[in-house]
Amino acid sequence: MADFPPLKNDLFLRAARGEETERAPVWVMRQAGRYLPEFRKVRESHGFFEVCRTPELATEVTVQPIRRYSGLIDAAIIFCDILVIPQAMGMEVEMNPGPHFPNPLDTPEDAEKLPKTVDVQKELGYVFKAITMTRKALDGEVPLIGFCGAPWTLFAYMVEGGGSKTFQKAKSWLFRYPEASKALLGRIADVCIEYMVGQVKAGAQLLQVFDSWAGELAPHHFEEFSLPTLQRIASGIRQRLTDENLPLVPLTLFAKGANHTLSLLSERGGYDVLGIDWCIDPVEARRLVGDKVALQGNMDPNVLYGGRGAIEKEVKRMCESFGGGKAPKGWIANLGHGITPGVDPEDLRWFFECVHKYSRAEN
Repeated sequence: MADFPPLKNDLFLRAARGEETERAPVWVMRQAGRYLPEFRKVRESHGFFEVCRTPELATEVTVQPIRRYSGLIDAAIIFCDILVIPQAMGMEVEMNPGPHFPNPLDTPEDAEKLPKTVDVQKELGYVFKAITMTRKALDGEVPLIGFCGAPWTLFAYMVEGGGSKTFQKAKSWLFRYPEASKALLGRIADVCIEYMVGQVKAGAQLLQVFDSWAGELAPHHFEEFSLPTLQRIASGIRQRLTDENLPLVPLTLFAKGANHTLSLLSERGGYDVLGIDWCIDPVEARRLVGDKVALQGNMDPNVLYGGRGAIEKEVKRMCESFGGGKAPKGWIANLGHGITPGVDPEDLRWFFECVHKYSRAEN
């Protein structure tokens, strides 16, 4: 591993390990994104995947929110996309503006045509270069998060050919071809493990798995099709990091829309942090998981359109629900999903300022 500048702010990593912190660390999903004019400027002359694949550009856009909100934000997340894994597995993905797969997997025979082995270093080495470059550019100001998509979410994109309201094709696969579905989910999980270990080698200090479509599965189908691959990723990463004498970085799982899985995931998932969306009260989330994991979340991103009064009110409520007037313990403040493009960057600044103000013990 490369030599990196010493970390000056470890609040985020301490909270991820379940420790008590003087205030809640805070960052937001998609914080390197279209709401920032400086990001839009980069995108004027560079395509989405071009930015992902060019380490200098990925570094620049990753650091933009840290630069803008210096002293207010406690983690950076590498600019990339969950769909680089299907690309590495041999599938074509276009972004215009949402993801589109020109040749989705209609049947298990289509999946059999994908390469049996994936050279992750060759296919995704650009991400590793961007992570190393970004760690150096951050100069120890905040830790850097690496990430991947969860197998079920990636499977859904690969079969549907893009986003979906009903997930008819992806679910038909699960029910019509359960064994072929599990085989493909397992192949995706193995690429995820290799990719995530590579990110740690490159300098990532925490890893997050995004199961964006977890909430589309019935609880028993989540347990049958998604949970085993999530467990496989967590245990696989830890085993590889131990075997290769690499840092055992904290692992976060965000199973969007699947708050009913919190108790199950806290007991059997294998993750240090569980992300929650805004559709569950933090008090209830903490009751379900006990002190087995840290929690991350969970303000509705649309509150950022409600004006400063609404933002302050909701942040205060969130901090009270997570902290109960005590010093925060095992809580990372965040939104319940990614920030959206129309948000005024100054309203996000206010969100950060309110978290700093209201998450301290004395409030």
